[in-house]
Amino acid sequence: MTTWHPPRRTPRADEVHAAAEADRAARPDAYALDPGPVIAAALRGNDPAGLGDPAVWREALERYLASARDDGRLNAVGARMVRGTAVAGLRARLAMNRLPRADRPLDRPPIVITGGWRTGTTFLYRLLATDPRLRAPLPAELALPWKFAGASPERREELVQAGSAANDLLNLLNPALATVHDHGPRLPEECVVAMNPGFRNWGFSATVRLEGYSRWLAGQDLTGTYLDYRHALSTLDAADGRRWLLKAPAHLAELPALAAAFPGATVIVLHRDIVRTVASGASLFCVFRSTYSDHVDAADVGRFLTDQTELWLRRAHAFRRGPHAGSVGLLDIAYDDLVQDAPAVLQRIYAAAGLAPGDPAALTDRYHAAHPRSAKGAHRYTPDDFGLDEAALRARLTPWTRPAS
Repeated sequence: MTTWHPPRRTPRADEVHAAAEADRAARPDAYALDPGPVIAAALRGNDPAGLGDPAVWREALERYLASARDDGRLNAVGARMVRGTAVAGLRARLAMNRLPRADRPLDRPPIVITGGWRTGTTFLYRLLATDPRLRAPLPAELALPWKFAGASPERREELVQAGSAANDLLNLLNPALATVHDHGPRLPEECVVAMNPGFRNWGFSATVRLEGYSRWLAGQDLTGTYLDYRHALSTLDAADGRRWLLKAPAHLAELPALAAAFPGATVIVLHRDIVRTVASGASLFCVFRSTYSDHVDAADVGRFLTDQTELWLRRAHAFRRGPHAGSVGLLDIAYDDLVQDAPAVLQRIYAAAGLAPGDPAALTDRYHAAHPRSAKGAHRYTPDDFGLDEAALRARLTPWTRPAS
């Protein structure tokens, strides 16, 4: 028995969903999730060879589309979003494949933030992003890196501002999302946005139920995905001079691929009480998925988050014990320490990353003044909302919540 209920839709959101359902009934082919028409829509007459070796991307695309169709329980808005994501990912492949590629590490190894869902990664990311020495990518940069290559400041501003339309639509469809995870075209975004072109992306399952795809993805090597991401960052860099600051909880599952693409990176791993981590993550997934499905099962999401969290923690644990752990610098941070004394945490990060100490107290004060806590409402949830048994969860996951010695 669960106690979670989907956010109530506004009348305007109901209108958008109703219009989409009517359109799907009138034009079902426009909402179909079949790879052939999706590829044709993305190519727009371009040579398919521009997409590169199909062995790299075709199966991943097919798995994504098939799982969204069979597992996703999608409403019309959801089907349209998945199709649009697939088309946009393929167009990004075409565009990025046209650019010259330097297969070498970044000039300066990045600082990378990861950890389980809802462990404070977003707060730390956006706080550190206010340090003028660091550069955190914006949503438009991650989605359209080729358009920023050599762009003038005015053109860059146009590209960033264009992203506000998608953000406004998401806020219209699901205003509750801003309380759980605030988003916007000028807020630093997670690395997974840049990983759509390869269709091996842990971020997909946050917004859509993808059971089959997620099982398949767990057996995939994402080294190529991370090398493609490095190519995107190199495209964006343009001799900026600042050090990249990156973030995604999904990096926890792919530390070997991350280390191969970004040797020497400082990897910050956040840790939080495991019950809070899974319950808060389940809340995020439920709210996000309710935008694109009218049939979100909270217990199903709780089960999925538990399974995914265990997988990610086990893989991170194995990396720490493996031969490549020394190729990056790992720094463990407790969520409680971050909340109680952020300046002290920043000092630890600067020391680990080889940065001058700066003034972390002033940085933190300015950030809190500009982003007051709960400014967009309080995020409330309980384990019971998602059918989670606290004792069973701790017994299952606690062995993997402590860094390997």
